[in-house]
This record gives sequence, C-alpha cells and structure tokens, in this order.
Amino acid sequence: MAPIKVLFVCLGNICRSPLAEGIFDRLIAEKGLSGTICTDSAGTAAYHIGANPDPRSVSVAKVHGIRLNHRGRQFSESDFRNFDYILAMDRYNFQDIEMLYTKKDRASLYLMRAFDPEGRGEDVPDPYYGGDQGFEEVYRMLVRSSEELLQTICEEKIGKF
Repeated sequence: MAPIKVLFVCLGNICRSPLAEGIFDRLIAEKGLSGTICTDSAGTAAYHIGANPDPRSVSVAKVHGIRLNHRGRQFSESDFRNFDYILAMDRYNFQDIEMLYTKKDRASLYLMRAFDPEGRGEDVPDPYYGGDQGFEEVYRMLVRSSEELLQTICEEKIGKF
C-alpha cells in the first residue's frame, strides 16, 4: 500500500505549517503508523523558501518534545497530485489553494480546524507578529485538530484507529 500523504499549508511555511507537521509526525509515530502516513508542509507565499522554522515555533515544539526538521517551500500545483490531504491553516490560504484546484486533482482540501472540536471551521491564527503565548495557543489548536485528523484518516484510509 502506498503511504498516505498529508500536507500542511500556511502563508510563509515557517510558523503554523511546520509546527502542524511536527505535531502530526509525533502522533503518527505514537500510533505506530510511521511509513504508513507521510507529511510535509508548504507556504502559499514565497517569502521564506529554504528558511528554517521560526525560532518561536521551534521553541514551543521543543517544550512539548517535538523537533522541527523542515525548510520552507512554496505550495505548487503538483502538490494536488502528490498528496491525499491538504490542510490550510486559514481561509486566506484555503482560497489561494482552492483557486488552483481542479476536479481531476487527487487531494482532499480542508481547513485545519475543520478537525478541531473546540473551534470547528475557524482559522488557525498567524502568531508571527505576536508573542510567545500566541505560539502556545496555536500549538494547542494544532494538537486538537491533528488528533481528530489522524482519527479521520485512519477510519477513511486504513480502516481502524
């Protein structure tokens, strides 16, 4: 069976999406699904191509035992063919991605918080211009959303959770 591929997308690919990728990777490992589900992240803008994640994202991840190992990249149309699930962090990024989407594309496109039981359908706010507390709040949103996302993927694609 080919791995299930999940892509997390925000604006610059240095704050929210690499943090979501790291959180999801940890959940995958905890469930023994490494190799069954693969992840990546991207940004809709080209601001930070090749850049490491924001130090505040790295710091909040480290506090929670997660290591972020990613270099910024820009979302491309080929991602629709290469991924099964694409998760946009907010409505603006969702709309940017959706404009490129065609019916023949393989990926399913969602807002990340469509899977958050405490804020279903809301945006994951961009913590870039705020302080450390904003990164912690985003972390908690992403954990809740990731847990339900993983359960959904397992039920839809793997047949168990």
